[in-house]
Amino acid sequence: MTLEVQREGEHSFVGRNERGAEVRLGRSGAEGAFSPAELLQIATAGCSAVTAEELITRRVGEDSKFRVAVTADRREGASELDAVHVSFDVDLSTLDPDKREALAGAVDRAIERLCTVRRTLTKGIPVTETFPGK
Repeated sequence: MTLEVQREGEHSFVGRNERGAEVRLGRSGAEGAFSPAELLQIATAGCSAVTAEELITRRVGEDSKFRVAVTADRREGASELDAVHVSFDVDLSTLDPDKREALAGAVDRAIERLCTVRRTLTKGIPVTETFPGK
């Protein structure tokens, strides 16, 4: 599968997949767009949410709603993130404390084992680029 990013105008880009989904990208602070660093964070939180969904809904209820927030540490002026922090917000009031703890452990293990984005960030991988004339 090939993904692409196309320039639409000054500091305005659109990312697309082959299924027709689109996401707006731009510089940090661009109106109506995600910065690339924000997309990296969203991908991390999204991967965690998708990975944990079945575990949560099986124990809390099929129609349970939950939110996954994400923040990052970044040194002033740095062109890299130092850490990404993912936090689940899910109502576990229907579960007794032992079941809450068991669910938290199961979610942690599933994300560590199955979340492609988190595993990739933790591992660190080479990134290559090609450019005409190079």
